[in-house]
Amino acid sequence: QVQLVESGGGLVQAGGSLRLSCAASGSIFSINAMSWYRQAPGKRRELVAAIASGRSTNYADSVKGRFTISRDNAKNMVYLQMNSLKPEDTAVYYCNADITVRVLTTKLEGDYWGQGTQVTVSS
Repeated sequence: QVQLVESGGGLVQAGGSLRLSCAASGSIFSINAMSWYRQAPGKRRELVAAIASGRSTNYADSVKGRFTISRDNAKNMVYLQMNSLKPEDTAVYYCNADITVRVLTTKLEGDYWGQGTQVTVSS
């Protein structure tokens, strides 16, 4: 019913920038919080940044001042601008969203994940 599709990952040198995008589609009634997570090999998935429907944001300490999360509610999209990238930012980045969907005559709220996009930062 709902799909999240990430794009924008790739290989970049340390100090470089990337912009990740995530598009939500399907029988969406509303999108609440949207977030980016990442998982490096052998590590647990961790929250990178989150943005509420009212656009308040929070960031992991490790990315504060370097990453910026934003959203376009009209397009059901969330972005992650990543600057001053470091090798330790290398991970698979996942989009996550809390979405209310229409199901027949009712609405259901659920937690949805994208398939992930690889970000590799070389030293």
